[in-house]
Amino acid sequence: MPNSNPALQPNTVKTLQVIQSEVQNINKIALSVDCVIFGFDESKLKVLLIRSDLKKYHGKWSLLGDLVFPNEDLDDAAYRILKQRTGLSDVYLEQVHTFGKVNRHPAGRVISVAYYSLINVQHHKLNILENELHWHDVKSEADLAFDHQQIFDTCLEQLQKRVQEHPLGFNLLPKKFSLRELQNLYEAILYIKMDRRNFRKKFFAMDLLTDINEMEQDVAHRPGKLYKFDFEKYARKKKKLIGIDF
Repeated sequence: MPNSNPALQPNTVKTLQVIQSEVQNINKIALSVDCVIFGFDESKLKVLLIRSDLKKYHGKWSLLGDLVFPNEDLDDAAYRILKQRTGLSDVYLEQVHTFGKVNRHPAGRVISVAYYSLINVQHHKLNILENELHWHDVKSEADLAFDHQQIFDTCLEQLQKRVQEHPLGFNLLPKKFSLRELQNLYEAILYIKMDRRNFRKKFFAMDLLTDINEMEQDVAHRPGKLYKFDFEKYARKKKKLIGIDF
């Protein structure tokens, strides 16, 4: 017997009413947002995780996420969820990828849009600590709830790519920093050990560091020179820069 539902006929020109019917009766899909918040602290790259409150994932950690309201833009939802879960409201979020495997969520068909950010942990104090909200070393977590491990890995790859294309990391350092601190930052984000001379050569070639004629104070190692990042010069030169290939 032929299918009498016009919304399911392959060659039917759809009216607005038909599309609305599809949305309401056929596409019963929820939309969510997951936030991967990376933090730099004590020369380590960390990620903000919360304990899952679902029985299926008892004891496991998960990313910060929730459903998007029907009348809410994606970006607005991401910032709302982050503020509700952490109290943070001054964090820049960047959309990365959409995850939509059929069985990714035990509650049903849920599609999630992932956002990520990179912040200085000392500059962004958490105001809400419910559900055991904690910073975790990124190298210590490998079995997150849901498909959050895949989301985390995808966002980390994006961060590692971006940090070599743009000077995102300089916002995580003090205004005056040593080349040792700068190298520690990049090694923590990129998961690699770099040659000291080669690293410094590449940064000096970019001509974006200003020697401020000061030395480190009260350090256990040999004091190094302090520098500042020239953001104004970067703004003028960024179209010509092709990033840093480590």
